[in-house]
Order: sequence, then structure tokens, then C-alpha cells
Amino acid sequence: MLSAGLGASIYLSTRVTDFRKGIDGLCGEVREYLCADPLGGGLFVFYNRRRDRLKLLWWDRDGYWVCCKRLEAGTFQIPAVGGQGNICTLSAEQLQLMLYGIDLASVRHRKRYCVAA
Repeated sequence: MLSAGLGASIYLSTRVTDFRKGIDGLCGEVREYLCADPLGGGLFVFYNRRRDRLKLLWWDRDGYWVCCKRLEAGTFQIPAVGGQGNICTLSAEQLQLMLYGIDLASVRHRKRYCVAA
């Protein structure tokens, strides 16, 4: 899937995006609204008003990848960010769960060892 070998940070835009936008329009969203660099290697996720489509924008050393997923039934669950700004950071696992239609709020994480930073 997408997370295999990607190693990139994943950012979700917290506002609805006009899906008529192509690569240049999405890069403008990243620069202007998210205040990030689209060439920085991050994977940027956008969704439409009905939440039945997602677009992913990613810079791959010498060009952009744009992937779009349209659901035939149902909607994507967008994580609630509640006033944390224009951008939400996702893990690769959270993105996979979102793409497969699993409710992120009902997922429980088991205790794991974590190296103190």
C-alpha cells in the first residue's frame, strides 16, 4: 500500500478542498493554507465537501504524484481536529484505516514500549 517505503510525514488539510484543482492548485493549497512546502517530501491529504473523495499529493524527487479515491457508497471519516490549526498530522496506520473505512475514534491502541525523546 502507500505506506510501504514511503517514510514521509502525512498531513491532512482541515478544510474542504475544491476537487477541480489539479497539481498546481493543490500545491497552492499546501503553500497558502497549510503553510508548508509541497517539495518537502510530505504526503498531503485533501477531501471534498461530501467526504466521498480523497486526493493525495506527494513530491517524489523529480515530480508529483496525485492519487484520488472516490467511494461508490459511504463517506470517509475525517478526524476531528478541533481548533488545532489548518493541518492535522496522521500516521501511516491512521491513513490506512481511514482509506479502508474504519472509524478512527473506536480504534484502541495497546500499550507499547516507546523510547523517550
